[in-house]
Amino acid sequence: MEVQVPHASQKEEEHHLFHPTLWGDFFLQHTPCPQVQFSVMKEKSKLKKEEVEAMLLDTNSIDLADKLELIDTLERLGLDHHYTKEIHELLCNVSEAGDRDFDLPTTCLQFYLLRKHGHHISSDIFLKFRDDRGNIVSNDPRCLLRLYDAAHLRVHGEEILDDIITSTKSQLRCIVENLEPTLREEVKYALKTPLFRRLNRVEARRYISIYENKTGHNNVILEFAKLDFNILLTTYCEELKDLTVWWKEFQAQANTSAYARDRMVEMHFWMLGVFFEPQYSYSRKMLTQLFMIVSILDDLFDNHCTTEEGNLLAVALERWNEGAAEQCPAYLRPLYINILATVKTIEEELKLQKNKHGNLVKRLIVDMAKCYQSEAEWRDKKYVPDTVEEHLRISARSSGCMHLTSQGFISMGDDVATTEAIEWACAYPKIIQAVCIIARLANDIMSHKREAASNNDIVSTVQACAKEHGITVEHAIEKLGEVIEEAWMDITEECLRQPQPMALLDRVVSLARTMDFLYKDGDGYTDSYRIKNTLDSLYVNLIQ
Repeated sequence: MEVQVPHASQKEEEHHLFHPTLWGDFFLQHTPCPQVQFSVMKEKSKLKKEEVEAMLLDTNSIDLADKLELIDTLERLGLDHHYTKEIHELLCNVSEAGDRDFDLPTTCLQFYLLRKHGHHISSDIFLKFRDDRGNIVSNDPRCLLRLYDAAHLRVHGEEILDDIITSTKSQLRCIVENLEPTLREEVKYALKTPLFRRLNRVEARRYISIYENKTGHNNVILEFAKLDFNILLTTYCEELKDLTVWWKEFQAQANTSAYARDRMVEMHFWMLGVFFEPQYSYSRKMLTQLFMIVSILDDLFDNHCTTEEGNLLAVALERWNEGAAEQCPAYLRPLYINILATVKTIEEELKLQKNKHGNLVKRLIVDMAKCYQSEAEWRDKKYVPDTVEEHLRISARSSGCMHLTSQGFISMGDDVATTEAIEWACAYPKIIQAVCIIARLANDIMSHKREAASNNDIVSTVQACAKEHGITVEHAIEKLGEVIEEAWMDITEECLRQPQPMALLDRVVSLARTMDFLYKDGDGYTDSYRIKNTLDSLYVNLIQ
């Protein structure tokens, strides 16, 4: 069969699948605040940090229930990264003390925080709150909300938590419109995204406004939250300035604008979802560069190159030397050369940081190209896998989540992520499988209609599910939603087993949260105008 290279008119049509960048050169000029103001914010932040630390360590005037409330507040305001040691010690003490005579709301918070941080606590702790009919009843909507959020840290087989989710969801839906405005919005938001699944920076920006209007809020904590948020926002803008320079040069030299999504800022947001802390600035920049290359390859294999051209590029990437560029189609040679150059720069940077795992970076690009090759073969054969499980054997890996985790671990440095931890991530353990499943299914559910309309014959898990069960697309999407819930239970279960430190496992969980956010109401990466307001709040507008 003769392989046809797409004509210019076809390429132009493909490019119109994606809207242009929303940002352009914005971050080359954007400065959230002058350097003097930034220095003042950092000095003030240091003082506030010490005051809040004193609250955490106070053993006289603050009882344990209030300490749990304080930890929850700090986490929702995005301040917990300053107190990882103190929070860990406090929760270890709570865990070791066992069951306490807390009321229902405090028991919910105790359960939520301990499970979230990888401590074993039995769901039987809720049995004492059941009535004669086996139900947990409360007329307090805030208590119901706490119960609902706690139950979402369930594992497989915990029927009591399954029942709590069903009952609280039903009760909250019945009363939501009758609640006062602030609480009404909180409940609506929780019904859409339970607390455990929310992104740190997005939740921090949202909750700062809520906390400010809360009666009895602590002014020291509030001011610290605003300062910390603004400091991080300014830091992110500096990173985006550097990345914009790199990206403009890469695009111009590799000539990718004809077929690939121009989503560098959105990609930085993706990486920020996993590594938001100030000490991981290099991680964000390195991963943004690498996964912009992955995004280009995804678009290239999906919508632009022929199977033959894709195979030639994949073989050249396996060889990984400039001489192999001659194997590539002429129009892909600049892309190939620029991929090698970017990865070489990253390897040299990691070497300067005395990171001994830099040689593993190129594996990401090679493996992802192989994944996209396999998907292209399905497309060409118009093959629909018989089951979702069969589909996921290839497509879950092509979500890139396994690779993002391993590359993310590499970027953190040898003192944080050991060789054993990186090997563990590369072995595709169950928790990473679960994140890949969430990413793939959420992506497919939201992208199904758009990709079907593009006539590129990509077979999604939605089609595979419909075929497997002999059901409509609508019912298939419902069933895939159930699979996503199972994957979240796998994540909680694996965190409780703690095969690795929570400092690393939380990166995996944060990646799942990021994927959930990006594909909650559509494809937020491809159709990035959907998340533009969020990006403005994280990158453009300081909190006053």
